[in-house]
Amino acid sequence: MPPSPDSAGGASSWLKWGPALFLMLWSFGFVFLKMGLAYSDPLTFLALRYACVLALLAIPFLWLRPALPPTPRAWLHLAMVGLLLQAGYFSFVYLSLKLGISAGAVALITSQQPILIGLLAPAIAGERVSTGRWLGLIMGVAGAGIVILSRSAIEIASPAALLFAVMALLSMTGGTLWEKRYGVQAHPVTANMVQYAVGLAVSAPLAFLLEPMRIQWSAEFLMSLAYLVVCNSIVAISLLLAMIRRGEASRVSALFFLVPPVTAVIAFLILDEALPLSAWPGMALAAAGIYLVMRKPRTEACA
Repeated sequence: MPPSPDSAGGASSWLKWGPALFLMLWSFGFVFLKMGLAYSDPLTFLALRYACVLALLAIPFLWLRPALPPTPRAWLHLAMVGLLLQAGYFSFVYLSLKLGISAGAVALITSQQPILIGLLAPAIAGERVSTGRWLGLIMGVAGAGIVILSRSAIEIASPAALLFAVMALLSMTGGTLWEKRYGVQAHPVTANMVQYAVGLAVSAPLAFLLEPMRIQWSAEFLMSLAYLVVCNSIVAISLLLAMIRRGEASRVSALFFLVPPVTAVIAFLILDEALPLSAWPGMALAAAGIYLVMRKPRTEACA
């Protein structure tokens, strides 16, 4: 988990490497998710993932006895981030896949999140998006789109599947902006406990109502579950929320442009999935866009 923001030296150290670490952990998550979904119904897998996260977090929670949110408003803000990110984003993505939308279509729709952040951040989070950063956001969208279109067909099985994918996009955008504007300085263990409890409270009933709750236990399924619980649900999400609190939402959210290219390379190396030559220009374009978004202006860098 990210260090406490109380230490300036520690904070600058992990912030330097935080974006790259988050990007790798999040991108590997799609590979492990694909592996695990071969052995389980999607919402059942999601609910089990959240239950395991809570069981794992219970150990440091009982050992450390971290401070609880001091006010009802702080509880509300933590719960809202959990509702939007854990319950909303992941449930809607899994439901859209269940209804037959292609993974490429989901990736293309949800990769528009940084553009929405750039449009809404000035009004909601009070941050200005410069012309250079807008250019980077547009380049990132184009690059991610090229990678996705080169690797998979963009198929939308039904209007409901499309609606769920759009709801996933809106949920992730809402969670990012809510954390930026209302995020509270809670202990990471406490924050994760609250947010994943909300995620479990939503995903478990949905799994019971919509699925036969099938799980085929295997070494591959357990490996997938372990990675998603530890690396994605605890480390990556904690990094993402910490970076949003300490940085600008539009800048941090732009990292999602590089998720399709990095995932494509990982899937090529590990799952032997095809990586067409036409995807490489998209990767370069997305990387150039991320550079424009993430770099700090000279006046800011010299401050």
